[in-house]
Amino acid sequence: MERFNQTIEELYQEMIQTGSQQIPCRELRDQGMALFREKGIPHGKMEKWRHKAIDTLLVKPDQPFRPYRIQTEPSPYQPIDQVFKCEIKNIGTISYHLLNGWYVHQNKPLDVWENGVIVGSINAAYQQFPELVKKYFNQLDPEKQDGLIALNQALFTDGVFIYVPDNVVVETPIQIVSLVDTLQKLMIQHHHLVIVGKNSQLSLVHCNDSVHEENSFINNILEINLEANAQLHYYKMENKDAQSILVNNTFVNQAADSRFTSNMITFNCGYVRNSLEVHLNEEGADANLYGLYLVDRKQYIDNQVNIVHHVPHCTSNQIYKGIADDEAGANFSGHIYVAKDAQQTAAYQINRNIALTDEAKITTRPFLEIYADDVKCSHGATIGQLDENAMFYLRTRGICLRNARMLLMFAFANEIANLVLIEKLRERLNDMIKRRLSGELTICDQCMMNCADKENLIYDIDTTRLRS
Repeated sequence: MERFNQTIEELYQEMIQTGSQQIPCRELRDQGMALFREKGIPHGKMEKWRHKAIDTLLVKPDQPFRPYRIQTEPSPYQPIDQVFKCEIKNIGTISYHLLNGWYVHQNKPLDVWENGVIVGSINAAYQQFPELVKKYFNQLDPEKQDGLIALNQALFTDGVFIYVPDNVVVETPIQIVSLVDTLQKLMIQHHHLVIVGKNSQLSLVHCNDSVHEENSFINNILEINLEANAQLHYYKMENKDAQSILVNNTFVNQAADSRFTSNMITFNCGYVRNSLEVHLNEEGADANLYGLYLVDRKQYIDNQVNIVHHVPHCTSNQIYKGIADDEAGANFSGHIYVAKDAQQTAAYQINRNIALTDEAKITTRPFLEIYADDVKCSHGATIGQLDENAMFYLRTRGICLRNARMLLMFAFANEIANLVLIEKLRERLNDMIKRRLSGELTICDQCMMNCADKENLIYDIDTTRLRS
């Protein structure tokens, strides 16, 4: 990793020399760089990274080293509708865009709505509302950070800032589209911040997409703060090329009676690691975390979920499901922590997986750490193949083998997709799942997930009626 670390040092010098448009936080960057020098890139000897270490992906021993670059200034303006080609579009959202690490705007870098909602570049938000941003930005414990979080602190370029004031219901969902469109080997460091005030509500859709198959390394941080009785529905959609490395670190802090719902769906990836940490800090807080991943070829998805119950009378629920084909890999690590004083806690966790081949590798580790004695907590995990009895039943009804497999996989996957509350988004996801499982949605035309037969499905499947 010596040459990679040298590249990071060079990129750091570029950022502090050309960072006129970023948040004026030289001290923050210096702290992040010092921490990165101490901790470095995570490796396979670390417990949370032992299944798939990222250091061997960033620097491949069998290939000549080619350094990553970072775009230190925003791209020249281009018409947004010509640049952004996200698969999740036209779903009735208000869209905001990031291109190659930077916020892209048509008129101004920060929107201030009549009801007080603020949306736009986090750099612009810092310039116009410094006290608000400072109060919530980068509220992470340095002792618990790994090298990637420190790297983001040192090299972040831009991100999206969303502020919903007290007693405001945002009727139309907000959508963030993060796009990579470059032929360079690009490193991207986003830092997003979302604040939902007391008694307020927001739905947020966040998409990661690629135009080219050039190797990119995206290292994101998202901080979410929910005040008392706030509600946030967060939908994370990932459709990346096979050469990309995508790391998402999401941190959620919930106040009394707040409700957080997340749904993370991965359609395509090279390597994706979704780390979600939720802190239930005050009584009555509720968190519902869902996930779906569909991987094939040599793709790899790693979901790390950590829920911390600090106080009594809070609830949490996790349901993650995945399908792995070919030589793909998937890992789920779910940790529920219940503090000593967090009595009357209810926490549930389920992870279900289907391996379509003997070569697919799936690991799962549900983990309960409970110090209170008056709780209702459970966890479960399964790794198996398609139900042979169900397959036999469908075949006896005249359904061919391929379509029988498709029906069972649709039923399995749609339990998660049908939890999406935005109707147009749910319909779009159902369509993408159908296309993905039939081998049509991959960025690479060499998809191997059930696409030996390129013909259309014989049966027009009504996915709204499917249940796992």
